Amino acid sequence: MPHRYLDATSGRLGLSTALRESLREGYTGRDLRADILSGIVVGIVALPLAMALAIASGVPPQYGLYTSIVAGALIPLLGGSRMNVSGPTAAFVVLLAPVSARFGPGGLMFASMLAGLILLALGLMPMGRLIQFVPHPVTTGFTAGIGVVIGTLQLKDFFGLSPGEMGEHYHEGVAALWKSAPTFRWQESLIGAFTLALLILWPKLTKRIPSPLVAVSLAALLAQLLAHFIPGFEVATIGSRFSYMLDGQTFPGIPRSLPHFDWPWNYPGPDGKPLGLSFHLVQELLRPAFAIAALGAIESLLCAVVADGMAGTRHNPDVELSAQGIGNIVAPFFGGIPATGAIARTATAIRSGARTPIASFVHALFVLLAVLALAPLLGYLPMAALAALLLLVAWNMSETRHFLHMLRVAPRNDVLVLVTCFTLTVAFDMVVSVGVGIVLAALLFMRRMAEFSGVTLSEVRHEHLKDPKLAGVVVYDIAGPLFFGAAEKAVSTLAPVAGKAQVVILQMDAVPVMDMTGLVALESAISKLHKKGTYVVLSGVQKQPREVLERAGMHEEAGTLSICANGEEALVVARLYVGLADAPSPETPSS
Repeated sequence: MPHRYLDATSGRLGLSTALRESLREGYTGRDLRADILSGIVVGIVALPLAMALAIASGVPPQYGLYTSIVAGALIPLLGGSRMNVSGPTAAFVVLLAPVSARFGPGGLMFASMLAGLILLALGLMPMGRLIQFVPHPVTTGFTAGIGVVIGTLQLKDFFGLSPGEMGEHYHEGVAALWKSAPTFRWQESLIGAFTLALLILWPKLTKRIPSPLVAVSLAALLAQLLAHFIPGFEVATIGSRFSYMLDGQTFPGIPRSLPHFDWPWNYPGPDGKPLGLSFHLVQELLRPAFAIAALGAIESLLCAVVADGMAGTRHNPDVELSAQGIGNIVAPFFGGIPATGAIARTATAIRSGARTPIASFVHALFVLLAVLALAPLLGYLPMAALAALLLLVAWNMSETRHFLHMLRVAPRNDVLVLVTCFTLTVAFDMVVSVGVGIVLAALLFMRRMAEFSGVTLSEVRHEHLKDPKLAGVVVYDIAGPLFFGAAEKAVSTLAPVAGKAQVVILQMDAVPVMDMTGLVALESAISKLHKKGTYVVLSGVQKQPREVLERAGMHEEAGTLSICANGEEALVVARLYVGLADAPSPETPSS
């Protein structure tokens, strides 16, 4: 299949690069039919997932549906990935559940809006390409930890437990579940096990009909049949667990209505009353909003990379981040929670024949039509069935085999990062884990750069340095970028020669870039050498480092520093300094 290319430079033209590029290549009726069929398939998969993920995040199921409708339609039309399907994802659950528990649905929507602003800023800066360099151990540690936490949270509904208050931390939830073991209900477990078995076995029979549709639908039918024929058989459903108000009356399940506009802070807070808007609230929600934005950016771009590999496309990361930001800004005004690129739904779209972002738009339209037409029926879906669906999602996220493989074969530093991110995600929360993970990613990158850059003593490369009269001249090669972690390592090698050598020549031909840290380290080294009576010659300084030196006011200074164009000129300067100007070098004619 030819490799379809999305020009990275098209991001300069604004949003919708993926859609405009797809249409520019020619969009036929066959493409439209393929996108519509693919969108319907993805919509079928997304319908139960959106409700299950909203419930797992601590809000009523309709908020997950509204997210799939609003963000799921807006992001693909504005984004930089042809295949990304966006909506609520399992990765967010461990971040969102504590926020909704503390601030209510309104606080969760407000945090989503703040996260959208941060994502939009990242896309405009632009930072999309940098986020793609987050090391694999960090993302693997995050996702494996998320899988463990999500799987644990589903045990409550899967076994019909009544643990009461679960607490904000993982160990508190586990303790509450353990204490609630006597409340186990076999009816819930039967429906959950039936659903889980179908989710696992159905794809082995056929993949033409999505397994989530078959599993949760048959689970709802089985629950109703058993309740009819077995006295006392009853399971919790969306209709029995959730309700909504309409014209002053309370109705079970989810409303059969379009998402309607309202300010995020007008939605309920933890006490059920409107949340309200205050500067203190913004301060409280900024921390989780940054974590949501960071995880959303990583998840979206990782999804886009996976989609590119499957479909032979190429995404624009900055445009995709901007679109994700706009989607997360707009969705909360219509009852939506955080959304990001969903890898499983994106893969489903590609396998079912998606051609352009229109397929993802159709998926959102399908969810909207399902809400309007099927809302009463959705109330019959058992909570245990949705828990089973998320248990399978959690298992797939954890990638146990890959995690164990990395523990066996990865370098020790990578294993440390992997285990740290995993442990923080499970033991504390994703806010801490995302922050520490990003710091670890930066430290890991700095370490790699420090290992890449180095300084080597190289007298033997120059025949003229074998002259006993030039014993006080030493030459160092600085190789690699001279910035943050690498800078200190590069210049620390010079310390032992201070006061022992008359002239130190620093060959910088292989230094492509230098930042402020590198400049400070270099200035410090030159100052120390000068105080010990050592003359310094910089040789072959490239354009960017030379500009940094000039802006810092570092110029040639008699008796202290010379800056030469190349190594031969540096050697002439060194010979002049040690008083051998009248003695010709092998490469330099006599004066």
